Amino acid sequence: MSNIPSISIAGRRIATDTPPYIIAELSANHNGKLETALKIIEQAKKAGADAVKLQTYTADTITLNCDSEDFQIKGGLWDGRSLYDLYQQAHMPWDWHKPLFDRARDLSITIFSSPFDNTAVDMLEDLNAPAYKIASFEAVDLPLIKYVASTGKPMIISTGMANDVEIKEAIDAALGAGCTSLAILHCVSGYPAPASDYNLNVIPDMIQRFGLVTGLSDHTLDNTTAITSVALGASIVEKHFTLDRRAGGPDDSFSLEPKELSALCNDSKTAWAALGLVNYGRKSSEQGNVRFRRSIYFVKPLKSGERITKDSIRSVRPGFGLPPKYLDEIVGKKVNRDVAFATPVTWDLFDNH
Repeated sequence: MSNIPSISIAGRRIATDTPPYIIAELSANHNGKLETALKIIEQAKKAGADAVKLQTYTADTITLNCDSEDFQIKGGLWDGRSLYDLYQQAHMPWDWHKPLFDRARDLSITIFSSPFDNTAVDMLEDLNAPAYKIASFEAVDLPLIKYVASTGKPMIISTGMANDVEIKEAIDAALGAGCTSLAILHCVSGYPAPASDYNLNVIPDMIQRFGLVTGLSDHTLDNTTAITSVALGASIVEKHFTLDRRAGGPDDSFSLEPKELSALCNDSKTAWAALGLVNYGRKSSEQGNVRFRRSIYFVKPLKSGERITKDSIRSVRPGFGLPPKYLDEIVGKKVNRDVAFATPVTWDLFDNH
């Protein structure tokens, strides 16, 4: 299957012929405490995630300190706050990145981040980040995408809110600026997002249309949507992850807790394994049960030379006789030896067939 699209991050190959790559998004769930961020990484590893992802910005690199109408959030989870105030609370201090990268490497879990401006990319390069994620809101920031592409590292672009033209522009910007290892994620940028908004049938269309490794950034409140996406070809699943959904942080309420992340890691891999290949052959777990299928048996004893009648044979379980499809063909044949009740009907009981 060498013709299928694939990428590799920190030596892990990602494609439809490998188990789904599970990313635990730490986002703002540190809630201002480095110790909490470290514990989230430890729990992500314990749950079986392939990677943990950070977000690298400050309030000043992502927005402006302005209280005018443009910068106020109206409705939704963060209603009434200014962008600057929200990002001031949610951002991860840049001096935390090195201890977090070090801890992840100690635990052998991949760590990378979403940079939101060029200075973030530079800092992450200093930490030798193995990959980069472009957040949905930045998918239209083609200069940022080009700058990330210039690092030569694998890149994942979330496509929430982007139409097909904008997705193509982001892809072209990345590939044109030197990215040779690119994946895209179907995403709905609602927090949380209802499953009915996800239109997961977009995933196989994206795979066919863009020819790239494709996955899902999932903001629903359970794992059903994410697991279903695997059946439709998603090779990457990203979910927000927290220690406690009731902790009160900006992203906690729509994040998975440790037991749920563990279930996602296990169940998505089960879904992937269940897809398998197009194969109508007998499966290994069926082999022992073949003998319990129906076949033709004698239901009365016959003497050698006696002719078989309809009432002398029947289709019954088990399956050691001839298949039932031969029932009509066998009626009228003569047996070449004596047969007892409950003998399986086999071709060697007839001189010619």
